[in-house]
Amino acid sequence: MNASSGDITRSVNHFILLGFPSGPETQLLYFGLFSVIYMLTLMGNAAIVCAVCWDLCLHTPMYMFLGNFSFLEICYVTTTLPNLLVNFLSTTKSISFVSCFVQFYFFFSFGCDEGFYLCIMAFDRYLAICHPLHYPRIMTKELYTSLAIFGWSCGFILFLTPVVVISQLPYCGPNIINHFVCDPVPLMMLSCSEDTTTQLIYSVFNAVFMIGTFLFVLCSYALVILVVLRMPSAASKHNAFSTCASHLAVVVLFFGSVMVMYVNPGSEHPMKMQKIVTLFYSVITPLCNPLIYSLRNKEMMAALRK
Repeated sequence: MNASSGDITRSVNHFILLGFPSGPETQLLYFGLFSVIYMLTLMGNAAIVCAVCWDLCLHTPMYMFLGNFSFLEICYVTTTLPNLLVNFLSTTKSISFVSCFVQFYFFFSFGCDEGFYLCIMAFDRYLAICHPLHYPRIMTKELYTSLAIFGWSCGFILFLTPVVVISQLPYCGPNIINHFVCDPVPLMMLSCSEDTTTQLIYSVFNAVFMIGTFLFVLCSYALVILVVLRMPSAASKHNAFSTCASHLAVVVLFFGSVMVMYVNPGSEHPMKMQKIVTLFYSVITPLCNPLIYSLRNKEMMAALRK
């Protein structure tokens, strides 16, 4: 019985990622468009990473976190776009079973790390604005180094369990994923057995992570806004609101689209909508982040000009 179950689980050795089905000319158009988006994303985020590394004026916790976040964006978008570009030129559009779950693991680990980094950056702004006199004493090099390591490692640790659990589901028949990425929702739908326990575990995991991190960020900025409103200087208010506005814009872009998709994976979102929302938080958000963070920041603009 166990051997038979194992054979069933291994009967699918590859998946077909449909991506965005269309004619050959449209596929070439998509290839050109997403190639430009990928290059712009890499250049924009790499510019911020280089500016933070090379400009001594930006060697502060806020910019160190921003530099890490930008490098994280490069890693995040690289888990999906290169494979998507290859699929635009491919006739088979296949991805091996192992490669699919490797992409799943890294894509969602980096996405999870983004959520933690948004929390860390919100916490940093809370300390800097609400406790400015104590900030240098609290946010030491040891603390922000520990926070940076925490932000990078948490996603990789937390997402081991969902990836292992979903990969152990029996896949014995259909292998066509109507998506451009190995997403857990369509993967669970392809399983031979409807495992409600796995869906429930995954749903609870997502709900706790997303709602928890989102509420942490909102509470941090709510406290910041209350302090800013009490500031007597109009210039101080403007500077504080300018920084918070760019951070909150990224928070809304990322968490808003992600929550629509993954807090309730059992819900019947139309596949076209799933692709658009996933495209929004995995491709468009990393493209926009350098603009959001740099155009409203004089110090960053000065460093980029150098």
